Amino acid sequence: MNIQDLNELDLNNIGSWPLPIKVVIILILCGGIGFGYYKMHTEDQLAKLDKEQKTEVKLRKTFENKQAKAVNLDRYKAQLEEMKESFGTMLRQLPNKTEVAELLVDVSQTGLATGLEFELFDPLGEKRREFYAELPIKIRVKGSYHQFGAFISGLASLPRIVTIHDISIKPKGKKSGGALVMEATAKTYRYLDEEGGK
Repeated sequence: MNIQDLNELDLNNIGSWPLPIKVVIILILCGGIGFGYYKMHTEDQLAKLDKEQKTEVKLRKTFENKQAKAVNLDRYKAQLEEMKESFGTMLRQLPNKTEVAELLVDVSQTGLATGLEFELFDPLGEKRREFYAELPIKIRVKGSYHQFGAFISGLASLPRIVTIHDISIKPKGKKSGGALVMEATAKTYRYLDEEGGK
């Protein structure tokens, strides 16, 4: 079969064409139909499948994260309750405005109970912070080293929070008989309630 035989093929009488040409034409038509079906139908489905597989990976990661949290949910709830209880206990250690005066009396009585002699007890202005207010008190007391230790220990055992800052201990003088003077700043704190921080 040569090129001239191909030119003589009659399109109106395809049944009379030689068998190899019929096979080639059928293969070309089948390939074209297959390619067209792939382009029109399968390619879109493959793109959708790829998109769904990516979504599945994201959802699987989200599920694994949520499952890990759900497994520990009871533990998290117990920890949250413990933190709320602990926070409540700490808040109760911060006096409200009406209890500050009593706390100042407690601080001075603690010093007097240990035998210290107050030379200065000066509550300074209140300093507001985020959710609490700080009330510094300048103190200067005279006594022995052990009395100072008992005083600070007594402050630590108060039911409210009192901290001591800027401690300075010096001898009272040459004729003081071994007495010492301690200067410090005691700080007490109070909780600012949510109604305007009063």
